[in-house]
Amino acid sequence: MSQKCEICGKQQTSGNSVSHSNRHSRRKWNANIQSVRINDNGTVRKANVCTSCLRSGKVDRAI
Repeated sequence: MSQKCEICGKQQTSGNSVSHSNRHSRRKWNANIQSVRINDNGTVRKANVCTSCLRSGKVDRAI
């Protein structure tokens, strides 16, 4: 499954994990992507959507 929201384009970001002794190691933060059924201009299809788009109502979910 692609780690990118089809609505807003949110995807994983990268940065550093910093320990107490200030050592840096690379890490990544994944977006909370869910595969849901949506209504897309009258047709029902599956899409990869982030949960912030689901909560804000940007997506019309199919039941």
